[in-house]
Amino acid sequence: MQAADGKLRFRPFPDSPMARVGALRRGCYVGTMSRQPRRDDAQGPFRAYEVPEESRYELSHGHPVECAPAGGRHAIANAAGAMVLASDPAVDSAGVDAGYSPSEDTLRAPDLSVGGVPRAPGWIKGVPPLAVEYVDSGQDEEKLADKIADLLSAGTQLVWVVRLAGPSRVEVHERGKAVRMMLPGQLLEAPGVLQNPVPVQALYEGEAALQATLSNLLQRRGYQDLEAVRSEGRTEGRAEAVLTLLAARGIGVPDAERSAILACRDPATLERWLVRAATAERLDQVLP
Repeated sequence: MQAADGKLRFRPFPDSPMARVGALRRGCYVGTMSRQPRRDDAQGPFRAYEVPEESRYELSHGHPVECAPAGGRHAIANAAGAMVLASDPAVDSAGVDAGYSPSEDTLRAPDLSVGGVPRAPGWIKGVPPLAVEYVDSGQDEEKLADKIADLLSAGTQLVWVVRLAGPSRVEVHERGKAVRMMLPGQLLEAPGVLQNPVPVQALYEGEAALQATLSNLLQRRGYQDLEAVRSEGRTEGRAEAVLTLLAARGIGVPDAERSAILACRDPATLERWLVRAATAERLDQVLP
């Protein structure tokens, strides 16, 4: 509610839990808060179970915190980062704006959450091991600091803050450690959460995100990289060529030997079989 002096203030909260839920849904408590409640402020009146899923509010120690819609640059960067992190071979679940409630008076929704995202409705108990926040111009730094503190104090291992305004960079926040600044060209690591290091720029640049995602997806299918896929294609082609040449020369190939030829992934062996097949009269002159 905006007072005559132009400042935004809380309206008195209703006594009825249902009325309080309705107020949160309608946005009656906070427009854009004039400041984020500090940790020495009085405990807020709200609880996570009172916040409906369609609400735009998080809670910090019972105080509602409005989550504003994202601008275009923020939204595009968020989508790029989500693609990279969700595709990592070690990640079984990731979410965008997933709501976590580590305690009854706290509800936090990182821009990206990695790990611990169940396929179920409702707020998620606990916190994610890795959380990512995207920050553009106009960010309320006090609100951001409280959100990071809430997540880390509840058990989040790492919070990556992707700064989009000014020189692009990523802040790495860990509980009990100094904040580290990571720049484009450097790699972010999340031991125990991610298998692969993440290039800083892959969290916000489309092309870098696509390259990192492709590498992740190939590894999920057992390939180290794209060259390994190309190599397998060439290997399969040589195996088929051996069988084709043997058939052309009228040499029968039993099922067991055919399977062995097709299963071979050693280029040198396949090349040797191919040369032998060109002049062989019997199968035992080709295979060892």
